[in-house]
Amino acid sequence: MNTNSILISGGTGFLGSALTKQLIQKNYAVTILSRSAEKVFATFGNSVQAVSSITDLPDAGSFKAVVNLAGAGIFDQRWTEPRKQLLRDSRIKLTKQLVAWIASATQPAPAVVSGSAIGVYGDQGDKFLTENSASIADFSQQLCADWESAALEAEKFGSRVCLIRTGLVLGDNGGILKRMLLPFRLGLGGRLGNGKQWMSWIHLHDWLAIVEAMIEQPAMRGPYNATAPEPVNNQQFSASLASVLKRPLLMPIPEAPLKLLLGEMAALVLGSQRVLPERLLAQGFAFKYSQLDTALRDILHKP
Repeated sequence: MNTNSILISGGTGFLGSALTKQLIQKNYAVTILSRSAEKVFATFGNSVQAVSSITDLPDAGSFKAVVNLAGAGIFDQRWTEPRKQLLRDSRIKLTKQLVAWIASATQPAPAVVSGSAIGVYGDQGDKFLTENSASIADFSQQLCADWESAALEAEKFGSRVCLIRTGLVLGDNGGILKRMLLPFRLGLGGRLGNGKQWMSWIHLHDWLAIVEAMIEQPAMRGPYNATAPEPVNNQQFSASLASVLKRPLLMPIPEAPLKLLLGEMAALVLGSQRVLPERLLAQGFAFKYSQLDTALRDILHKP
């Protein structure tokens, strides 16, 4: 095993590219599994290895960890039935293929960090949610649950599996902020629906630190909520973003047109998950950004 070698699927996405850059800076040897080697090299140059097929990978035991982040964008297109199938295949099918590769290896990958999301809990209103909370079924919940189940199969073959249940990641190159900034900068931002739905957010810096801890700490396994300790509701989030940008908060968008515009996908912006990172806090993880205002000021470079 190369004690510094990491395999990443989904390494050119918002989270994967940020993780790749950080791991390179810390002298890990990164291999990216991607259908487009050209995109990998355009993003990272020769600082990473690119592999376009699982069948071309070396033995799983040659990696310190596998970080499985691949998946079509959940918010990129309206959820038609073919799109929903693509969302499932791009996560679950690939995860099963990675587990089969681990199973066939002479040695397993010591650690698997596999993507998931707080959507695994479903829409739960004001209820506080921890890793032990029961779920309420909907499409996103089933997608995440099946994705996690596929990843956990790697435990049977000797890998330590961590499930990172990611909240709304705040960073300056993508994610939810990229979608929200233009209307808010134009003074056209506002709450969505009644604004009471909870938004469990996390600064990209802390998300990256969590993944690195999962790679390096043998005691970590199972599901972890990757969210800041202080979730806010949509009204609070909108007000905070407007305040940091020094813009008015004028234009609430009612629930009905959101549902008309987005269809079933409206659940992503109107659903509510009030999530607490109970297991991370219990294991001593220290968040750098616990307050939303501080996180937004850092990302938007505002004093």
